[in-house]
Amino acid sequence: MRIPKRPPDREKLHRDLLEQPKRLLAVIEASTVAGQGEKYMHWDRLKYYKRPDDLSLEEWWLAIKLARTRTTKSIPLVDTKSNQFTFGTPDPVPEHLHHIDQDAAGRIEMAQEQITNPATRDRYIYDSLVEESITSSQLEGASTTRRVAKEMLRTRRRPRDHSEIMIRNNYLAMQRVRELKDKPLTKAILLELHTILTTGTLDDPSASGRFRLPDESVKVYDNYNEILHTPPKAGELPKRLAAMLDFANGKTPRYFIHPVVRSIILHFWLAYDHPFVDGNGRCARTLFYWSMLRQGYWLCEFLSISQIIRKAPVKYGTAFLYTESDENDLTYFILYHLDMIRRSIRELHEHISKNTKAMRQTQTMMRASESLNHRQLALLTHALRHPEAGYSLRSHSVSHNVTHQTARTDLYTLVKRGLLTQRTIGRTFYFYPAEDLERRIRELQ
Repeated sequence: MRIPKRPPDREKLHRDLLEQPKRLLAVIEASTVAGQGEKYMHWDRLKYYKRPDDLSLEEWWLAIKLARTRTTKSIPLVDTKSNQFTFGTPDPVPEHLHHIDQDAAGRIEMAQEQITNPATRDRYIYDSLVEESITSSQLEGASTTRRVAKEMLRTRRRPRDHSEIMIRNNYLAMQRVRELKDKPLTKAILLELHTILTTGTLDDPSASGRFRLPDESVKVYDNYNEILHTPPKAGELPKRLAAMLDFANGKTPRYFIHPVVRSIILHFWLAYDHPFVDGNGRCARTLFYWSMLRQGYWLCEFLSISQIIRKAPVKYGTAFLYTESDENDLTYFILYHLDMIRRSIRELHEHISKNTKAMRQTQTMMRASESLNHRQLALLTHALRHPEAGYSLRSHSVSHNVTHQTARTDLYTLVKRGLLTQRTIGRTFYFYPAEDLERRIRELQ
């Protein structure tokens, strides 16, 4: 990851222009329109974009910064030099927030059929938990394939290696977040989540569920061993943690912060303070989910933010670096994260639409088989798209949140109808799609 160039010193630019009143006046006049209708540009990228002909690159940057500071607000988070972090709400922040409010906190028509239906919502929650657990772990270095990871979680077998332990832990932590969404964040809850996330994954097992110690040097490096971030000293963590908890629970600041923006800042805050020896990124993303669910954004139960981040991880890291390098301006990170949320919502819509279409096709083909229930239809729909998939009594039970006996009845009914075949591996019964499954379904009619 390339470290962005730091912007020129804004105060020095301003002092230099005090000796050139006409140039300063031109900058001030330009600041009235600077940034309007344009991307929220960092100094590192500004030179690639058009600027006013009568201003130098440095003068245009100063005009942009003057325009931004008129609307920025500060938060209780400070950097290692006690400088406060700030954020603004330029376009398209209001538009992003409007759509997220509608799509993630309201009732969306597409979701009502599949997500709000108790008969099918457990499957969608399970799928989202699995996907977020896998991709969040992969961002931290887990290398297990998605197929193997899903098989492990669905069958609840014991993890075989470090990567699988990370994924299992993430899955358990996401489940716990759902249970904690109505509770205020406390130090005990934060440490509990970290314990769940890191058990069995740290070189020093004693570092799980506790903050780093003064003699534990923690820094964030890039792939070339260059330092990207140096967190605050361990001795400062108790005070910083108290401030973070007050912010997470809405006690500070006194002015209104949009709930989604608050959740995003909380994500950044924990990642910046880096209070743990390891597992900070996973813990930060878990807190984001807790905050969104606590503030009524119920659709986040079905989203996988890490899945989007993993497609372009450099942009994720760059959003952190832009914020730190440009006077602690959190707007870069907020804009990035808002875009990730909206992309996750769009992907969920597409996923629901595809599943709904496949489900309807299966249901149409199986009208003559009215005795098959929604769980069996869901399994057959999945099997048509994944003919190599295997199912077990445990995986079916976990996926649909039903008892072992119900899962047994579901699967053996499909075996009797010739839609699944049964094999025994060790002491476990596995069920696989029959050959020519689609033809067999048609023949049932």
